[in-house]
Amino acid sequence: MENLHIRIDKWLWMVRLFKTRSAATEACNAGKVKCNGVNVKPSKDVKTEEIYDVHIGQLNKQVQVLGTPKSRVGAPLVPDYYTDLTPQEEYDRMKTLHTYEYRPHGLGRPTKRDRRQLEYIKSMMGDGEEF
Repeated sequence: MENLHIRIDKWLWMVRLFKTRSAATEACNAGKVKCNGVNVKPSKDVKTEEIYDVHIGQLNKQVQVLGTPKSRVGAPLVPDYYTDLTPQEEYDRMKTLHTYEYRPHGLGRPTKRDRRQLEYIKSMMGDGEEF
């Protein structure tokens, strides 16, 4: 675990927070990666002990850098390079987020009425977007 000069977009990809480096770059450009509440550019160098807030889909993940790998690491080695500081409540919220959208296999696509009902339920739970 050397302290190499690694760009944040590359580091996010190397420690498997994003599937592709381009997805990590897009997240940085879209303001979904922050350090101390400030958006970071994809070219920012990662430093040990820095804490990053990373918005991945619906999940707001908070990670502290422990080191920088030389190349993309396997899943078992990921804990060597960052500490997950994400509160358990965030993971619990993610578990309950999609439970009301379950559709048994074989029912086909939701109808327009079904979609409107789902949107209504989401808005009542505070997850939906206003149209």
